Amino acid sequence: MLVKSGGAFPPGHPTTRLSLDLLREAVAAGPAVRRLLDVGCGAGVLSLAAAALGVPRVVGIDISRRAGLATRENARENSLAGSILVAAQGSTDCVKGSFDLVLANLPWEVQMAKAAELDRLAAPEGRLIISGFHDNEEKGLIESYHKLGRTITRRKVWDFRHPELPPDMSFTWVAWLLE
Repeated sequence: MLVKSGGAFPPGHPTTRLSLDLLREAVAAGPAVRRLLDVGCGAGVLSLAAAALGVPRVVGIDISRRAGLATRENARENSLAGSILVAAQGSTDCVKGSFDLVLANLPWEVQMAKAAELDRLAAPEGRLIISGFHDNEEKGLIESYHKLGRTITRRKVWDFRHPELPPDMSFTWVAWLLE
């Protein structure tokens, strides 16, 4: 798959890779994913992967106009434009309806602020894949999702430690599949 970043988050970032792994697993394991929302779609890597995996309706949103345009261009370049609907600029506030799977690869601060909103966007039996945070940021986030009735069914990490960094400073990235 050919992806141009268009100034959006780099496609090879560890959280993107973790999210891709969980996306592949979620689509393969079922239940069937008919509608998917990619929040903060960036260059569209996760949206494109979902469409390539056979998800018939993928919606990508991003607050950055450049990111939305990059996703559209990448969908055209990869012959996936028919499966992906992109809001050139928007947030979850403008999305109505529910989705079988909601992807959100966003910074921890945004994850904390949007937990209830992401849960709202998932169908009653819908799942969430979230990433963009470190292992030392998980506690408050998992508490938010437990209050919403969600549990982590799969957790993936991309471990990175450096001997010169303080022990409490973590660069271990995390991704979750929540049901």
